Amino acid sequence: MAKQKYTSHTGAGQLRIIGGEWGSRKLSFPNAEGLRPTPDRVRETLFNWLAPYIGGAKVLDVFTGSGALFLEALSRGAAKGVALDSNRDAISSLREHMGTLRCTTGEVQQTNALNYLATAPTEVFDVVFLDPPFNLDLLKPACDLLEQNGWLADEAWVYTESERRPSELGLPANWRLHREQKAGGVNYALWQREAAPVPAAQ
Repeated sequence: MAKQKYTSHTGAGQLRIIGGEWGSRKLSFPNAEGLRPTPDRVRETLFNWLAPYIGGAKVLDVFTGSGALFLEALSRGAAKGVALDSNRDAISSLREHMGTLRCTTGEVQQTNALNYLATAPTEVFDVVFLDPPFNLDLLKPACDLLEQNGWLADEAWVYTESERRPSELGLPANWRLHREQKAGGVNYALWQREAAPVPAAQ
């Protein structure tokens, strides 16, 4: 059976980094199917929420697309970032941007995100961005793999964008909804993982 092709959500236009080291820098990104970049004002709200936690964090951007969230996090002081996307043009463009910005703390991989998350992690992440293409049922499987396979730090923060309300997503039971808002037809939310309690010694 042919492998499912995941669609990136980048599009033609310019990406503006809002804050941090590269604030106000504008970068172009290529045409790709499924255009749905995170709007500037949504991104600004998200990083206001994350302001106390992003400095020094390890960040994973699972469906990076244009790289807007990934670059914003690195600009604002994340210690390390890993970005994933299946779209070759999107990944190539993001690598070029990292070269332009002389960024050495980011790693970009062209890969099927769910296959990547199905493997055992070599490190855990403090902040994860999940902004998948809509209508492909990618969000819940990605969340389940993150939790089940040990990709998340004990009190990791997870950002989601979805067509459905956060309360309808059926995400892991130990993820606490911290903030949520809606912009047009997009629901966006920030979750905090609660680590499972350590069993008492016998």
